[in-house]
Amino acid sequence: MLTSANTSVAPSDVYTDFSGLAKLKNEAREQSPESIKEVAQQFESIFIGMVLKSMRAAKLTEGGLMDNDQSKMFQEMYDQQLSVELAGKPGIGLADVIAKQLSPQENVVADVLSLADYRARPVRSPFIGKKLPQLENINSKEEFVGQLQGFAKKAAKELGIDAQVLLAQAALETGWGQHVMKTADGQNSFNLFNIKAHSKWDGKKAVINTLEFHNGVPRQEKASFRAYDGYDESFQDYVQFIKQSPRYQKALQQGTNAERYMHELQTAGYATDPAYTDKVMRVYHNKELAEMNTSTISLMNKRSQ
Repeated sequence: MLTSANTSVAPSDVYTDFSGLAKLKNEAREQSPESIKEVAQQFESIFIGMVLKSMRAAKLTEGGLMDNDQSKMFQEMYDQQLSVELAGKPGIGLADVIAKQLSPQENVVADVLSLADYRARPVRSPFIGKKLPQLENINSKEEFVGQLQGFAKKAAKELGIDAQVLLAQAALETGWGQHVMKTADGQNSFNLFNIKAHSKWDGKKAVINTLEFHNGVPRQEKASFRAYDGYDESFQDYVQFIKQSPRYQKALQQGTNAERYMHELQTAGYATDPAYTDKVMRVYHNKELAEMNTSTISLMNKRSQ
């Protein structure tokens, strides 16, 4: 959440009470240009938040089938943080106009120029060039599907397979996103498919104890796994990992036949668990995933496109 040591207005005033706007404006007129810029950025975040709220109210960004009070609460929290992330640099241009209006040297002509200046600016979507924030913790099956189905559909399209089986595989590997492995410093690895970090991998790693099967016998081993900066990167790397490996080409030839795809993937050595395919398919038929194909992709998921 954006705050500033130079302003005395509490963040809760900025986001939840329009009376905070007057306080911000008064303080900005008395302080430095840097303070004015930050105040203007907070004004812009409020405007973006109002736009997002209006879009939600118009049902332009809702998934629909899995809406409930809890999901709506998390969505409001997400939109609030999203409005902060989208404001400022480069933002949508509104902060620059506001900063100009709040600057003492500009106040004489601000009322005349601000509207014309704003209209003269090129239209720029606040989503262009921005990597939107992702929730690190997933606490339910509904959150898992809601947050990841957009990434899954994009990855599945590139692979030519069923998106639902990708989510099923990720759900099995991570316990529906609630047991994603951590790096040594306790950070989320965002590794949904538990892809190992072999010698050619030069990215971040997570080293953990893992259960591997050798000739059907389970054994604990310490292994390195790939780590990413977000769940979208995990899906992107999975696509490259499968497409670039010759041993998985037979699996890709199965198209949208989910069970055949997983069978060929396991046969090619993706997993050592002899019951891996059966386990993935049990998750595949879970009702949360079965409902996925009838729901629309929410705004949260569109960040991957």
